[in-house]
Amino acid sequence: MARVRPFAQVDVFSHRAFLGNPVAVVLDAEGLDEEAMQRVARWTNLSETTFVLPPTTDVADYRLRIFTPGGELPFAGHPTLGSAHAWLEAGGVPQGSGTVVQECAAGLVQVRRGDGILSFAAPETRRTGALEAEFLARVVAAFGIDPGAVLAHQWVDNGPGWAVLRLPTAQDVLDLEPDLSLIPDAMVGAIGDYPEGSEHAYEMRTFAPGVGVAEDPVCGSMNASVGQWLARTGQATGMYRVSQGGRLSRAGDITITPDEAGNVWVGGATTTLIHGTITL
Repeated sequence: MARVRPFAQVDVFSHRAFLGNPVAVVLDAEGLDEEAMQRVARWTNLSETTFVLPPTTDVADYRLRIFTPGGELPFAGHPTLGSAHAWLEAGGVPQGSGTVVQECAAGLVQVRRGDGILSFAAPETRRTGALEAEFLARVVAAFGIDPGAVLAHQWVDNGPGWAVLRLPTAQDVLDLEPDLSLIPDAMVGAIGDYPEGSEHAYEMRTFAPGVGVAEDPVCGSMNASVGQWLARTGQATGMYRVSQGGRLSRAGDITITPDEAGNVWVGGATTTLIHGTITL
């Protein structure tokens, strides 16, 4: 039987309202089955819709299920921050030390507050290493670029199946006009450098035809695993910021902070722009 449930829509990864990446959050999803959750995710038609549930482990504050219009994800970045923000705003109190512990299909994810943003600890990658030649060739063809323009490439899969290409400049990334029909099942992104001294170190774009999302406006999970790759290989040292979403008229701003313990924290602004209820 349908009932009224608390609901929020949160803008993530931008300090400017309506220019980040929105996530729909159903704050009390008890009793909803997978079919119902998927139906709601198709209806909201956002890159992700999340459902907050009681945890199954004593160390977590809540459990989260994350759906795109095309299916469920084990983990995703901006839904993690947006859902933690909505949970805290609705009166959620972390069990310890001010750090929220989220349970999801990918495991336990820590979320911390600081400097006016929320940040999550990047989960471990499930797959790393260079892309296979055949898959790389397909992505290069889909991106419409010369193979020689690829400075580096890597599997950076922390659940969704991400792969990434590093291109010479931020403008090269912004100029991409991908033909996603050539990679219909792919989950792939591109990153390129801004000139030294710029506000942001990199421009990122993320394409997810494999889950029914042509281009994700601002993607926390890919920034997380790319951050781990760049830190691990010495391609980036210390804190840096990433710009994303310009081609979609967004203003995403992601902060990547490696710590001394080897964690990579992915942070950004979170603002609830819609408060209300949903009948499910």
